[in-house]
Amino acid sequence: MTSLNLDAQALAKCVSCGLCLPHCPTFRVTGEESYSPRGRIDAMRAVEGGALPIDEQFVDFMKTCVQCRGCEPACPSGVQFGSLMEGTRTALASNGKITPWWQRIGFSVLGHHRTLLAGSTVLALAQRLRLVPLKFGLGRLPLRRPAPVEPTATAGDADVWLFTGCVMDAWQRPTHQNTAELVGLVGATYALPGQGGACCGALHVHAGLHDSAQKLAKRVMESMPGSAPILVNSAGCGAAMKDYGDLIGSDEARQFAVRVVDANEWLAERVEELPGPVRPRSTVIVQDPCHLRHVQRAHDSVRVLLGHVADTIELDDDGLCCGAGGAYSALEPELAGEIRDRKLASIDRARQVSGAVLVASANPGCSMHLSAVLDDRGMTVRHPVDIVADAVLRPKQGAL
Repeated sequence: MTSLNLDAQALAKCVSCGLCLPHCPTFRVTGEESYSPRGRIDAMRAVEGGALPIDEQFVDFMKTCVQCRGCEPACPSGVQFGSLMEGTRTALASNGKITPWWQRIGFSVLGHHRTLLAGSTVLALAQRLRLVPLKFGLGRLPLRRPAPVEPTATAGDADVWLFTGCVMDAWQRPTHQNTAELVGLVGATYALPGQGGACCGALHVHAGLHDSAQKLAKRVMESMPGSAPILVNSAGCGAAMKDYGDLIGSDEARQFAVRVVDANEWLAERVEELPGPVRPRSTVIVQDPCHLRHVQRAHDSVRVLLGHVADTIELDDDGLCCGAGGAYSALEPELAGEIRDRKLASIDRARQVSGAVLVASANPGCSMHLSAVLDDRGMTVRHPVDIVADAVLRPKQGAL
């Protein structure tokens, strides 16, 4: 293996200005140029030019990227770093340099929903027995789940589709129920994906498993035909599905991607149709998942939606990554933990100023990664949809 097969013009866009550095979580915690977007692009160029071999050091530079894409909005040259990193990881995975067989088996389970649910329950039990290392940064997994969401309309008649996904349905199914209730409150009906629509392939893209990601994406597309909008309440899944046009490269995929919308974004556009809160306004610290803020650029909708029932508090770290990164917190626990520490420090400062103990996060990976620590500090991490649903549907016990 001597080449990554990257687009030379895409690599040349980087002018090494360094404006990306403050927005890169791995550079912030290590201070090493090699762990920055600029440094990683330099390494990619060196490999493509034959000046650098694809050795263990190069692989380390690439696999330690969180793929938060926080560098992209900061780049004045418009470098699509996410695409370059995905292409690099695809080349490395195809040649057995990253993503070993045991990881591939784990990722393969995501497309088999019943197996995933059973495995998640076993993992939750192992967690209760303290058999899951704390360094993996997992929040408390559910031993039991409520019943799955039921559709309110058939595929051809529904106003929207509600994408339930894999990990989100296994770990945070109540958020699907709350999303469904809010969709109903604004007068819309929803359908659920048909067979094959259980996993969007986001984690496979991150791992360089391009062919597997394409197969899953095509299954997802087939599971939600028509032209109705597709609501996604997991920021990482939504970002991946909005990228299907690039992943698959067909007009059909591009048309599908246009239909994908973050659930917070869709509800924010209809927030005036929601009933008023039935409990006192709360104060909520907002944590932006990277794939909602940097990729979808839809993070403002969370503030609009939450503003209906709560006062929002901003963090002072300019949207820096929390270190979850899909499976990153399990695969790179030390770096993920150091990155999370910076986020926790920002949350602590927001708490000191506001007194808030509730944190909103619109991505399951982020919320689990943060709650693994914040639960012990007397703070709670919840999806924005859950906070709003409680406020407009469930009076607080004892409230007048």
